[in-house]
Amino acid sequence: MTTRPDVTVTVIVYNDAARLPRAVASLRAQTHANIEIVISDDHSTDDTPTVARRLAARDHRIRYIRLPENSGGCSAPRNRAVEIARAPYLMFLDSDDELPPGAVASLLAAHREREVDFTMGAVRRVRVDTGRRSTWMPHLVTERRTVEGIEQDPRLFFEHLSTGKMYARSFLDRHRLRFPEGIHYEDQLFSAQAYCLAKAFTIVPDPVYIWYIEPFAAESAASISNQRHRISNVRDRVHVQRLIDEFLAASGHAGLREDKDYKFLKHDFRMYAGDLPYRDEEWLASFAELMNPYLDTLSPGAYARLPRPERVVLELLRQGRTAEARLAARGLGHGVAPRRVTSDGTGVPYWGDGVPVTERARRELDLSDLELDTRPFPAAWFRHEITELTFGSGATLTLAIRTYDPGLRLPVGPQRASLLLTPGRRRMTVPFRLDPVRPGVFDGTVRLDLAAASLPLQGFAGVRHPLVRLEQQGLSNAALLLAPLDFPPRRVRVAHHDLTVGPEGMGPGRLQLSWRPTGVTARVIRPVARRVARPRVRAAARLVASVLR
Repeated sequence: MTTRPDVTVTVIVYNDAARLPRAVASLRAQTHANIEIVISDDHSTDDTPTVARRLAARDHRIRYIRLPENSGGCSAPRNRAVEIARAPYLMFLDSDDELPPGAVASLLAAHREREVDFTMGAVRRVRVDTGRRSTWMPHLVTERRTVEGIEQDPRLFFEHLSTGKMYARSFLDRHRLRFPEGIHYEDQLFSAQAYCLAKAFTIVPDPVYIWYIEPFAAESAASISNQRHRISNVRDRVHVQRLIDEFLAASGHAGLREDKDYKFLKHDFRMYAGDLPYRDEEWLASFAELMNPYLDTLSPGAYARLPRPERVVLELLRQGRTAEARLAARGLGHGVAPRRVTSDGTGVPYWGDGVPVTERARRELDLSDLELDTRPFPAAWFRHEITELTFGSGATLTLAIRTYDPGLRLPVGPQRASLLLTPGRRRMTVPFRLDPVRPGVFDGTVRLDLAAASLPLQGFAGVRHPLVRLEQQGLSNAALLLAPLDFPPRRVRVAHHDLTVGPEGMGPGRLQLSWRPTGVTARVIRPVARRVARPRVRAAARLVASVLR
C-alpha cells in the first residue's frame, strides 16, 4: 500500500477461522475503497493464522498481526492495532460481525462535513437462530445530528458499543484514550470516556454495523454478554461500573451520575433480572453479595425512573428476599400480577405478604401506580400459573391452573375462562372453569388435545405460547400462562408434525409448544406453498383468474 489510507478498520479475532473471511469480505466490499484492514489476532490456536495470512496475500490493503500470547479479551488486540494504524480515522470490527457496504463512506462523510471527535450510526442486530433483524437502541439514531457534549443527550450512555463508530485518531491520541486491558465489558468504560471527552460527535441514521447475535451458542463460543450465568460475569460488570463512576467523578462529569446509574439499572441489571427465575439459591446468594453493595451506591433518582415491577425486583434482592425476587422477576415486561398484595391502614397496596417497615422499602414496594384494582378489564393484571401438568395418551395434556387476582377484579364465585392457542390462522379455544379458593385466588383444570388444533394445509413451523382468557361483562382479558420451569419436554407426533411441549426456558417461563413439519408436508407441500406465495406467482395467478372470468 503506497498511498495513505483514509480509514483503518481493525478486525479482532480469536479462534474464529470460519467467520473471519466473512468479516474481511465485508470490508473489501466497502464503497469507499481507500482503507487499511488490520487483522489483530489474540494468539489463536486454530487455523486463524493460516486463514488471516491467506487473506492478506490476496489484498495489499490487509495487514496481519498476532499477539505473542492470548490476552483473554478484546482490548489488547485493538490497542496493538491502533499502535500501527496508518489512517487518520479508526474503526473496529469483531470477526463474527460485518460492516454493510456503505458504512465507511457514510461515517467518513460525516467527519468531512464537520470536524468532530467521532461519528456513529445505526447498528443492525441479526439473530443467528431465527434470522430476526432489529436495530440496537433505535430511538438514539433516528435522525442525523451533531451532539456537542454528552450532557446534551445523556441517553446515549445506553449506546455503549465501541463498534459502529469511527474515531478521529487525533482525538484518541490527545486524550490517550485506549481500551482498558485485563477487564471485560471494556466497551462500556471506553465509550463512557469517549462520550465525556468528546467536544462534538455526529450521529447518522444509516446502518454502519451488522451485529450477529447467537443467544444459544455453546458456552465455549458464547460472547461475554451471553455468559450471565457465570458469577465472574457479574463481578466483571460491577467492576467496570465502578471504574466508570470513578472516571465521571475525576473528569468533572459527576452530574451525569444519575443518567449513568439509570442506564445500569435499566440495561445491565435488567438482563440479569430476567434470568433470576432460572438461578438456584446458591447462585442468587452470590449474586446478591456482589450486586447489593453496588446497588447501595446508586442515585435514588435512577431508581425512581424505572417501571414499578423492576423496582420491586431490585428491592426484594436488596432485602435478601431472593426467592421472592425470582417470583417477581417472572412478570417483568409482561404485565403479570404478584400473587398477593398487602394494604396498610391507608389503603396503600404493597408487594407480598406484609407491610414494609423501612421508608425505602415502602417507597419501592408500593404498587399504587400499577392500579391493580382500577385498570380497564382488558388491561387488568392477573397471574396464571400451571401448578400441575400431566401428559395423557396421544397428544393430550391436562393442566391444573391457579389464577391470582390481587386487585380483586373478579367477582366471588366460579369464573369462565378459556385457553387460547393459534398454530396458524385459526384459533383453538378450550373453555374451562375457575373455582374460588379464597379471595383473589382461583383454581381450574383444562384438558388440551393438541391433535385437535387446526393446522394450515402447508403445515406450521413455529412456536406458540397458550394464553388464558377471562371474560367479564362482555369484556375479555388475555394473559400469558406461566409453566413450571423444570418439567422435562415431551415430543409427540401430530398430523405430519413433530410437536414439542416444554417450558420456555427463558424470560417469564411460559408453556411453550413448538411445531416442526415432517414427511411429505416438509418435503413437498411447504416448498410448493412457498413458491406459490411469492409475489410474482401471486400476481400471475390473479392475472389468469381475471382472464378466465
